Amino acid sequence: MSGSESLERLRGLRRGAALTLVFATVLATAAATNSLPRTGGEAPGERARPVSSTADRDEVARAAADAMANGTSATDAAEEVVSRSGDRWGAVYDKREYEEFRQALDGEYTGVGLWARRTAGGLVEVTRVQPGGPAQQAGIGAGDIIREVDGRGIAKRPVTEVMALLRGDTRSAAPAEDTADAKNSTDGAADAPDASGDPGRPDASGESAVGTPVALGLEREGRRWTESLRRARLTTESVTVDTIEGGALRIKVGAFTKGTGERVREAVLEAPKGAGVLLDLRGNAGGLVSEAVRATSAFLDGGLVATYDIRGEQRALYADPGGDTERPVVVVVDGGTMSAAELVTGALKDRGRSVTVGSRTFGKGSVQMPSKLPDGSVAELTVGHYRTPAGHGVDGHGVTPDLQVGEGAQERARTVLSGLGGTETE
Repeated sequence: MSGSESLERLRGLRRGAALTLVFATVLATAAATNSLPRTGGEAPGERARPVSSTADRDEVARAAADAMANGTSATDAAEEVVSRSGDRWGAVYDKREYEEFRQALDGEYTGVGLWARRTAGGLVEVTRVQPGGPAQQAGIGAGDIIREVDGRGIAKRPVTEVMALLRGDTRSAAPAEDTADAKNSTDGAADAPDASGDPGRPDASGESAVGTPVALGLEREGRRWTESLRRARLTTESVTVDTIEGGALRIKVGAFTKGTGERVREAVLEAPKGAGVLLDLRGNAGGLVSEAVRATSAFLDGGLVATYDIRGEQRALYADPGGDTERPVVVVVDGGTMSAAELVTGALKDRGRSVTVGSRTFGKGSVQMPSKLPDGSVAELTVGHYRTPAGHGVDGHGVTPDLQVGEGAQERARTVLSGLGGTETE
């Protein structure tokens, strides 16, 4: 593999792993749905390490400026400085990618509206389709096998590259290599979206891809055919609400994109009197901290949500007044609960507002802030860490649930909620 190919692969790994907490208008970045970050061969079950260093903003800017003067890539030069610095969550994005992140935070993306995974047999299988999206309208459904994209075989491509082809993002869809790295990137890749609503990951192609055609070679029960689709601008729903056995309300938050906090508040306000709430944050990779604070406010009447530092300067985040402080709440988490979702978990736990059930959260509690580079690209560098209301650090530690369980977490959560008076007795 050439040096330029190695750098591009490194940049892809770092960008996919970068998860940024957003304060005010700062963007948050996150991992793909049901897929934890992997840097340096890290396995999904491993804990994040505290960030002990960060790249110097001026050094990154100088590297970018020097590269521009020499006619080379400023983005590559900046990324190289960030990589050498040891900043685990630092990353560099070109202008287009950063704009895509902004659109993703609004819950919008460009794609065909399907999710896929690599099966044990090495096939790329559709796991679900978005209602009303191009894939569903064409009759594609869960269980269908994707064999080709625009006539290209995808047998050796990681699922992420297959999704990039569906988006029309040819920059991310480099030719697949039959190497250990390429194989490992496909192992266990489950439910990877072609353009997820999760913030930060460059899953959404730009406006230029809207309306462009893409041909999928498909297989279902031995029958093979080709389906021509047109990419569309789609929206995702980050909050789903339903009633579970016993009458409790389950609020599932997939990501803290724009408007998520208000939707959580509305769901709590509209819940039947006396009904408990099961707040499901499993697999939530984070998002906008302002939205996380707003969601937390649904269960608090003001007060501290978290403290954080920006280059040594201490700051705090506070809940809005007027939340429901009486309704029983159980928060369900797992190792995929990250970043802003950990902020919500820690706040409700420390404030005595919820019982937390599940497994220890990921442990991403560092703060990144963007810095614009001379060529218009953006470097996001670690500038501090946040703590829960009780002063517990999250970075590298995560939040430990009150009741630690693996399998059957939702059922255990429902039992706990019943004990708190939040469900009907049987």
